Amino acid sequence: MNCIIVDDEPLAREQMQSLIKDVSQLDILGKFSNAPTAMDFLKENEVDLIFLDIEMPMVTGLQFAAQLPKQTLVIFTTAYPQYALKSYELDAIDYLLKPIEKGRLQKAINKAEAYMNLLSDDTEKNVVESNTVDFLLIKSDRKFHRINFADIRFIEGLKDYVVMYVGNQKLITAMNLKTIHQKLPQHFFLRVSKSYVVNTNYIDSFDHRNIYLSEFEIPLGEVYKKDFFKTFSGGSLHPEE
Repeated sequence: MNCIIVDDEPLAREQMQSLIKDVSQLDILGKFSNAPTAMDFLKENEVDLIFLDIEMPMVTGLQFAAQLPKQTLVIFTTAYPQYALKSYELDAIDYLLKPIEKGRLQKAINKAEAYMNLLSDDTEKNVVESNTVDFLLIKSDRKFHRINFADIRFIEGLKDYVVMYVGNQKLITAMNLKTIHQKLPQHFFLRVSKSYVVNTNYIDSFDHRNIYLSEFEIPLGEVYKKDFFKTFSGGSLHPEE
């Protein structure tokens, strides 16, 4: 798996390169000080993963990410936490706050590698064939598999697919998040951001930014926050409190 680094600060580029080499076997193809130069490189080279700063001159990291090919994964690296929710709306794999810790970087790279494997041509993509009031029927390897709604913890939208977290499994399905959400019981599967639908029965806790399901931390999008608080709390809590 290869990568590039895009950051307008020379020291930040050098530090990121050193950290990546310390915690991974990623092949670093190049380092760039601005988005237009990086985009020129992408026109001639296939890049798996981009470590992308947000506050940059000419073109911001957010603007650049919106122009990237669908198969290119992004990990944002920034000193500004206020961009986190926007980054997930752009299907970013992760969001790292500077100064970046090795352990946190390792976790982000592991996640990117896992998604690269899921999205690879060699990975079988499941197909949702039908649904009832209690379960989905998914076709995989010429067999039909029953997926009980009660066993789905949450669903993540990723590029042109969704990843269903069922027990300890991840099932990738060729379907967008809006379509699969319509097949689920609306009273306990809530859309909480552009990229996530959660089963409220698995929510352990939440705040005004995130929802926590066991070891998972799921961002709560501004557009969905009001409905989430109203539905999940029965109207007793409000997002501005």
